[in-house]
Amino acid sequence: MLRAIRHKNILPAFSAFRAFSSSAKEMTVREALNSALDEEMSADPKVFLMGEEVGEYQGAYKITKGLLDKYGPERVLDTPITEAGFTGIGVGAAYYGLRPVVEFMTFNFSMQAIDHIINSAAKSNYMSAGQISVPIVFRGPNGAAAGVGAQHSQCYAAWYASCPGLKVLSPYSSEDARGLLKAAIRDPDPVVFLENELLYGESFPVSAEVLDSSFCLPIGKAKIEREGKDVTITAFSKMVGYALKAAEILAKEGISAEVINLRSIRPLDRSTINASVRKTNRLVTVEEGFPQHGVGAEICTSVIEESFGYLDAPVERIAGADVPMPYAANLERMAVPQVEDIVRAAKRACYRSVPLAATA
Repeated sequence: MLRAIRHKNILPAFSAFRAFSSSAKEMTVREALNSALDEEMSADPKVFLMGEEVGEYQGAYKITKGLLDKYGPERVLDTPITEAGFTGIGVGAAYYGLRPVVEFMTFNFSMQAIDHIINSAAKSNYMSAGQISVPIVFRGPNGAAAGVGAQHSQCYAAWYASCPGLKVLSPYSSEDARGLLKAAIRDPDPVVFLENELLYGESFPVSAEVLDSSFCLPIGKAKIEREGKDVTITAFSKMVGYALKAAEILAKEGISAEVINLRSIRPLDRSTINASVRKTNRLVTVEEGFPQHGVGAEICTSVIEESFGYLDAPVERIAGADVPMPYAANLERMAVPQVEDIVRAAKRACYRSVPLAATA
């Protein structure tokens, strides 16, 4: 039953939070990921794909569509339903000098392979005094989808970002997906690449530069999606879209919000975040994951350590509810951050509403 859920390709029920020129070239996140894999496999014969149904079925979410026909079964490998097994094989191949891209149908199932990811991949370069590189990418959907229950909805950004030796990336747009996946495949170290199922079908404008086969984004560099002067909002993955929508609402009320798309969770672009806070003097962090020990908690600590004197208001953290994800749709919506939650937090930071403590 649980494995059957893997085939549910749930497309987003919300519209894109953007207004684009009709003349702009657009690409879905799914197409961006597929093209990045295709180009990197074409450029480097050491790159190969492995995972459940990545070949004959062309991927549970069709990210690997067409790649088996183009590159053959030796480079696009369908595996049994055994994450611990095929992840270990992938890490061994990386030891040998190949560049595996391992797909998890959902990162919740990466828990079956956690020993290989942490102990075999993340720690080997350090334990070998730099003699062993592990150029491997672990990719797949992360976080909440819709109606798939607690065991398929967890965000693992904070989990993996707490481990030395791993790089953790989380794209939002098609530009992010293309540029970051190419960077991950080319990187000599293990990379955890956290996508979002609800973004696969979303279209974003892409420039000619992004479409160039040489395009690549730097790991560890955030992007300012929207400039502002009154409050900084940090977010990653699907929450970037929510933050941008919140910024639009806030602008109508005279609050100028700066939205930072983190892109890279580890390494974290602390300099961009702190520079923004020193300009706006306020911070709101947004994430789908649990609040305790979360990505937002690390960002808040960084700002307190480096920019405390610039803060004009308490830091606000918006995160998922501290409970396993409910199955019921109404409870599920309450368990993940919504646009209105971000708006309220930004208003509190700007002293434009009653603080939470006063309403308790």
